[in-house]
Amino acid sequence: MKLLRCIRSLDPALGGVQEGVRQSCLGLPEMGLSVEVVCLDKPDALWLRDYPARIHALGPPKLGSRAVSVEPWGYSRRFVRWMQAHAKEYDAVTVEGVWQFAGWGTWLAIRQSKIPYFVVTHSQLDPWYNSEYPTKHIKKQLYWLLVQHRVMRDAYAIIYYNEQERILARKSFWPYRVNDETFVGLPVGGPTKDSQRQLGLFFETFPELQDRRLVLFLGRIDRKKGCDILIDAFARVARTDKALHLVLAGPYQMGWQQELREKVVDLGLDTKVTWTGMLLGDAKWGALHAAEVFVLPSHTEGYPAAMVEAMACGVPVLISDKVNIWSEVEATGGALVARDDLDGTTELLHRWLQLTPEERRNMALKAREGYTTQFSRAATLKRLVSVLQSFEDRESRS
Repeated sequence: MKLLRCIRSLDPALGGVQEGVRQSCLGLPEMGLSVEVVCLDKPDALWLRDYPARIHALGPPKLGSRAVSVEPWGYSRRFVRWMQAHAKEYDAVTVEGVWQFAGWGTWLAIRQSKIPYFVVTHSQLDPWYNSEYPTKHIKKQLYWLLVQHRVMRDAYAIIYYNEQERILARKSFWPYRVNDETFVGLPVGGPTKDSQRQLGLFFETFPELQDRRLVLFLGRIDRKKGCDILIDAFARVARTDKALHLVLAGPYQMGWQQELREKVVDLGLDTKVTWTGMLLGDAKWGALHAAEVFVLPSHTEGYPAAMVEAMACGVPVLISDKVNIWSEVEATGGALVARDDLDGTTELLHRWLQLTPEERRNMALKAREGYTTQFSRAATLKRLVSVLQSFEDRESRS
């Protein structure tokens, strides 16, 4: 089977959607699928170098002779023309995410053909956003009525990360009409075998973190992630052990950085908190290997790749009950779960600190086992291949 994945950009700074596509490009060929990606990145974009798939980088749209930004919608007539010309070369197409022109452009280009397309929502239909950003919700509802519901309605199937996300999505926008629904999980790769080298590189970059008990947050510094709550909760436990240290690793969004930095200073934590910025590659894996525990007190979360990567490294995770797969993660024995508020996050940290060293080691082993059996790239891509093959089987019988 030859699969085409449609996405606005593959820039890893944009988050888990981009990493999920990259991981699928790494794993699907091992399962007999050929994967290509069409995007609106510039052909010479740094993140496209050595990409594990053939990339059709169409570049940003132009207004006259001047290139314009593809933010935030990613409109491009060039994309539609390319899809009309080339979509027939593929057995199936996936639209990565909603609210982007990639979905509408795919619908415009192939709606009258027999080429099946699937919409992978990437947790972008969670109703939490509707209450948190009511003005944006009104705009999105209008867009849904005019455009998005058609893209969803005519897709062969809608692919979610998990069952809870599928249930929540039905409550987000009206009308909600789809042909079929399924969930497969986000493909997340595990660490490479050179963990000691990665660990060494991390401590070379941040030597002040050696011999510390590192509490790690890895992800976008975003309000939905509960970073402010984590800082406040850490302040409540920081003085119980001089070695405790909070590491906040990730790119900043929404102009929130200065407010959080001031909070850290006001709480007297400036010597116990380290901001690393975005970590990629060996630096990211080094941080995960260095961590004693991973914390994610998100107010909404579909399938957090960084949490799964932590489990792959044998790092126990402390998460909120607003992570949609919290029950599955908790069932592995490698996680603790509580509410997504200050008391809940404080409870998570207290419970972790009260564990014996043997109990922590046992949680670490179970986190790693849970990744291998349930959340690994191989496990999730096996489910995706099954969905795609069900289409082929159905077509062959018709």
